[in-house]
Amino acid sequence: MTNNEQPATGERADILDFLAKHRYFLRHTAQGLTDEQANTRSTVSELTIGGLIKHVSAVEQHWAEFAQGGRSDDVPAESEFTPEMIASWQDQFRLTEGETLAGVLAEYEKVAAATDDLVRTLDLEVSYELPSAPWQPPGVFWSVRRVFLHITAETAQHAGHADIIREAIDGQKSMG
Repeated sequence: MTNNEQPATGERADILDFLAKHRYFLRHTAQGLTDEQANTRSTVSELTIGGLIKHVSAVEQHWAEFAQGGRSDDVPAESEFTPEMIASWQDQFRLTEGETLAGVLAEYEKVAAATDDLVRTLDLEVSYELPSAPWQPPGVFWSVRRVFLHITAETAQHAGHADIIREAIDGQKSMG
């Protein structure tokens, strides 16, 4: 928040608080981990803590961009996915060569700060049509409010995944 901005109130404050709470839980799962541990598959899933943070950051950034104008150029038009597309998707869920836990956490902080600024300033009533995609029928619109709620739900869901992964690594739990 810049010095000239008033603190968010009402619904905007609620959205910011809800986002902050679930971002905290997600970041907490990474606390004290090495890069190797952050990239560990500790369950039968392909998911890793570092990869989940990386994925949540990318998804949040994508939806925040959508909330600013409804455009999305990264949705595949085809229903057939190439091996390259599948590999790129899988790389969202793990740390790849040259990536570090500190790096993905720093990027996540930048994305979160930018989203928070949008929560404070965008018109929550504006709606945009969701992009055409094999999994999305045409003609579905989401309000900016719903986009922010979706970001929160996505963060909460993946924080839960990360909590299970972390507990399997060394027993640490986010709660309880």
